[in-house]
Amino acid sequence: MNIVRVPLLCILALVAACADKDLRDSLAYLDATAQEVPLTEREVSAALKDALSRGIARGAARASAPDGFLLNPELKIEFPPDAIKVEQTLRRIGFGKELDRFVVQLNRAAEQAAARAKPIFIREITSMSFRDAFEILNGEADAATRYLERTTSDELYDAFLPVVRKTLDQTSATRYYAELVNRFNQLPLTFDVDPDLDEYATEKAIEGLLKLVAEEEAEIRANPAARTTRLLRRVFGSLD
Repeated sequence: MNIVRVPLLCILALVAACADKDLRDSLAYLDATAQEVPLTEREVSAALKDALSRGIARGAARASAPDGFLLNPELKIEFPPDAIKVEQTLRRIGFGKELDRFVVQLNRAAEQAAARAKPIFIREITSMSFRDAFEILNGEADAATRYLERTTSDELYDAFLPVVRKTLDQTSATRYYAELVNRFNQLPLTFDVDPDLDEYATEKAIEGLLKLVAEEEAEIRANPAARTTRLLRRVFGSLD
């Protein structure tokens, strides 16, 4: 009995090994074949919406975190360019601390406003057409970000402005700014300046947020490790 079992087990093991190899070969063939199947509109749209949602969530979180603007050299909002003469003049006569305090509060306003962006972006993403999705997929590294900029800028501005204005008031940045400008305007041989602080801070907040979203988009396009789902790997892998 034992003499019969040994060769039989060997035969079964050999068959199983062959079957396992054939199965692996078949799966590899099917996977390779699947990669050659043209992408459908639904796949492209779903992958882009997923990628953008992830990028927006991370970008908004980075921008709205404490010091998200202030300590990021790419995003930090400086003194308004229209009033750069104010800053230069007041720093020369000893108002550096007051100017620095104002810049901190300016960035705090942008950080608080950035938290309002995510739902606006998500609504736009969910309404994206198949045609838009394919154009974005085959576009530049920041094509999706530019699409969001075109389609959401007005809504972002309307959502950001009240938050920026409220934060600037609460942190006394508006008062600091008014005092600084008034000091400048009282100096001899100067021209009066009074740029719109709320508008400036709002536009810079939106600009900084979109920059972060563009970085997240570029990472998914360029870095395979950033494609964390099979669908993302299939769709964005087609661009490699």
